[in-house]
Amino acid sequence: MTELSSLSKYIAIWMVSVFISSVAQVMLKAAANRTYDRKIKEYLNPIVITAYGIFFASTLLTMYALKYVPLTMSPIVESCSYIFVPILGIFILKEKISRRKWLGMAIMVAGIFIFTLGG
Repeated sequence: MTELSSLSKYIAIWMVSVFISSVAQVMLKAAANRTYDRKIKEYLNPIVITAYGIFFASTLLTMYALKYVPLTMSPIVESCSYIFVPILGIFILKEKISRRKWLGMAIMVAGIFIFTLGG
């Protein structure tokens, strides 16, 4: 396996980590939008517990990927969550995204491509 394809594999693992972390964030927001009859149920319910389990798995995947991926790529990979979360919010929470947010996401995507081409 070439060094580039090996690096790509670990970047993909890191991207999966960022994506599942974004899913967990949306799950927490969905849980926060619900009303509960007792305060403890806000924190101890299946959605919240699963979301924190996903965060833990995401952390493990990120640590594994960082063994092989240069830390200089961190701002690029982690900034993808700013794209994943709103898009997941559209599909899961039925949220509306303003033009300003769409523009912001477009600027981030452009920045990722510029960094990738220049890096």
